[in-house]
Amino acid sequence: MLKKTKRFTSGYFEASFEVRSDLNKLKKAKSLTVRLKKHNGRDDTGRISSRHIGGGAKKVYRVISDLSEIKTPCKVLDIQYDPNRSANIALLETEEGKKKYVISPEKLKVGSIVSYKDEENLKLGDRAMLKNIPVGSSVHNIEITPFSRGIFARSAGTFATLMAVEEGYALLKMPSGELRRVHERCLASLGQVSATDHSNVRIGKAGRMRHMGKRPTVRGKAMSPAAHPHGGGEGVNPIGLKYPKTPWGKIAIGKKTRGKKLSDKYIISRRGKKR
Repeated sequence: MLKKTKRFTSGYFEASFEVRSDLNKLKKAKSLTVRLKKHNGRDDTGRISSRHIGGGAKKVYRVISDLSEIKTPCKVLDIQYDPNRSANIALLETEEGKKKYVISPEKLKVGSIVSYKDEENLKLGDRAMLKNIPVGSSVHNIEITPFSRGIFARSAGTFATLMAVEEGYALLKMPSGELRRVHERCLASLGQVSATDHSNVRIGKAGRMRHMGKRPTVRGKAMSPAAHPHGGGEGVNPIGLKYPKTPWGKIAIGKKTRGKKLSDKYIISRRGKKR
């Protein structure tokens, strides 16, 4: 659910915020946090390798586990906000009393029991092999190869739909609309990822982006010719090129950037253009 604020100056648009009154009833587990050192988008040589990164509020990283690592049933102690990701996380407690963090699915309740299972009687939040999950289910945090780690559908509000399981492979409809085959022994968690309203949040002001660690973006047209292919000229000029280009001279719009990959043979149909 979102909460909107009133516009009170010409430079401040109507911002919206996620309502988190039902989150963080317990304090974060200090044993599951790690300090993050800021690099401001710079690599080992001190040069900027990722632009528009710097500043931002201090935050500690929450170590996210996988139910397949825990093996035993876990009780959900709390649903918490994580500043390092768009989705919420669930604080679990194992039968031995250890605490773990996992990505929380939508509508997961405090006090629920989640676990890694090999059988078919699954419920929201459980983790299992794709061959044991009913066809038509929504799944998230999906592995690309067996016994690896979840990489698909981990951001807020995303999920993949299990279309079929045949000939040792599961057919998944990805959040992008792509149809892809994944080995049936790959693990996935049931449900849609939490914080479904995250994509509808309106930032409202530039300072809020700075708190998030994002620095301003300058138009290429406003730069010098040495800094950007669009730069140079007297006054307001067009870019003077047939196609827009990146700062490094590559075509910016329309050109496919994905190269040949070994996993291409598992893609049944590519994602379409989002309108």
